Amino acid sequence: MKREININGIKWIDGVDLGKKEVYEILKDYDFHELDLEAAMEENQRARIDGYNNYFFVILHFPKYNQKRRTYELNEFNVFVGKDFLITLRNYHGTHVDTIFDKYAHLDDEEENSIKISSGFILYEIVQSMLEKMFKVVENIRGDLKYLEKQVFDNINSPLVKDIMIKKRNIFVLKNMFKPQVLVMNALENSINQLFDGTMELYFEDLEDKLRYVVNDIIILEEQIIAIEDAFTTIIDIKTSYVITILTLFSAFIMPLTLITSFYGMNIDLPFQNSPWFVHGILLFSTFCMGMMYFILKKMGKM
Repeated sequence: MKREININGIKWIDGVDLGKKEVYEILKDYDFHELDLEAAMEENQRARIDGYNNYFFVILHFPKYNQKRRTYELNEFNVFVGKDFLITLRNYHGTHVDTIFDKYAHLDDEEENSIKISSGFILYEIVQSMLEKMFKVVENIRGDLKYLEKQVFDNINSPLVKDIMIKKRNIFVLKNMFKPQVLVMNALENSINQLFDGTMELYFEDLEDKLRYVVNDIIILEEQIIAIEDAFTTIIDIKTSYVITILTLFSAFIMPLTLITSFYGMNIDLPFQNSPWFVHGILLFSTFCMGMMYFILKKMGKM
């Protein structure tokens, strides 16, 4: 979907989930570098910024939550910024960007004439809203991790393993998405300052700080999920060790019975085979073996 508005002499074109031909139709009228055109038409590009005299091209990544799979997917923003235009091309719709677009689309003539705005400021609003969203994402994940941590100590089951793996994957996806963009944001601030003569410096310094906070929070979440996974693994190991110990005790009882009955199952004469007390003796011997095994395991700290 493509939509376009003019705000006090600034053209903003917003494209969502466009094909290569549609993207080319939007960009062909501008004097953009061919490598930037190629990057805008390809998917899954690295976060980066290319600055020129009259415009700059930046690729930014933000998460889009897949409700069905419960995972975060890459929402790539390809953005062209000049003094009198802004072009945003993204993979998915998002309420934050849509809200900003609708806000400017519904300005009346008086508001539009009185408003002081630039394409750089609109970009600031977009990035700022996406980073604010990330703080909420981080808080949601932190709450989920607290719940998982409680579940690890209260209940061990297969769905819990799946939940831990999903959360771990999501955190790693977010880390790989945002950590490389710290350098990109720094370069973006420099490009904005050059294009808009330093008037946007404070705004983009604020974005740089917010991005660092997001990255730091994600790193803390990564450490937390690893700690939860380690605790989960330790508890599983303890439970497994306990089960093996119980099985060892049973085997200490069963093995003498199995050994002796294997002899007496042969079609030959053996001592005490007609004695009614022999069975009781075997059971007592097996019980003694099990008791000895229990004593040994107790000494070793396994019980």
